[in-house]
Amino acid sequence: MLDRDTVLSEMAELGMTATELGPPDYLPTDPTKLRALLSTYNLTLVGGFLAVPLHDESSVEEADRTAKLLAACGAEVLVLAAATGLDGYDERLVLTDEQWAALISTAARIRDIAAGYGLRTVLHPHVGTHVEKRAEVERFVADSDLDLCLDTGHLMIGGTDPVELAREYPGRIGHLHLKDVRADLADRVRAGELGYTEAVGQGMYVPLGQGDVDIEAVVRFVHQAGYDGWYVLEQDTALSEQSPVDTPKLDTARSLRHLNQITGEL
Repeated sequence: MLDRDTVLSEMAELGMTATELGPPDYLPTDPTKLRALLSTYNLTLVGGFLAVPLHDESSVEEADRTAKLLAACGAEVLVLAAATGLDGYDERLVLTDEQWAALISTAARIRDIAAGYGLRTVLHPHVGTHVEKRAEVERFVADSDLDLCLDTGHLMIGGTDPVELAREYPGRIGHLHLKDVRADLADRVRAGELGYTEAVGQGMYVPLGQGDVDIEAVVRFVHQAGYDGWYVLEQDTALSEQSPVDTPKLDTARSLRHLNQITGEL
């Protein structure tokens, strides 16, 4: 990974005004230090992503610590994902009905804890988690009252059209992560022919408007449905000799121009 000061300074140069927390321990976990660091780059905190095994009630404690940090730094949203408890995103076990029920109840407990800190909680359908594929997304929507983080890339890789999801559940979109992906590589990941990390290394994620996700349709639809939250850009890149260190900044600049063009016409 790029060091945090490089990432934050490049975000500031691109005109970003806020950020999510990033990977575990990437940014300081002390509220005073975190606020000071973000202030250096004129950034505020939107929220943070937390992948924990929701089918295991012990994950509540970690969620409480994260929610407390987010709230202390003025964040708005806790973005949960139903981690498998295994390493990586390429393997997962099928949950029993009892484990699924535990996942739903634990997510609700975390939502209530986060609400006590003044935060909203959303569930992020994510590759390699227990809420990934279309049937799992629909099952979660039916069984839980948590809103969703609509991540255009992870939904498509998991086999869900993000535009269709937003159209079907307009009142359940509580947060938005924008990514664009190459469908050919996403299809291979979904079929089990290619590992997720390997696919990222082969360039599965591309700047907005250069892949196969209809980003404009997603943005226009959620806007028309009343969405007034953040549009979070996530430019996943595997750094290598073929992908030099300035690639994330250049790709993010392209994504930002594309998004600004869309939102400027709303």
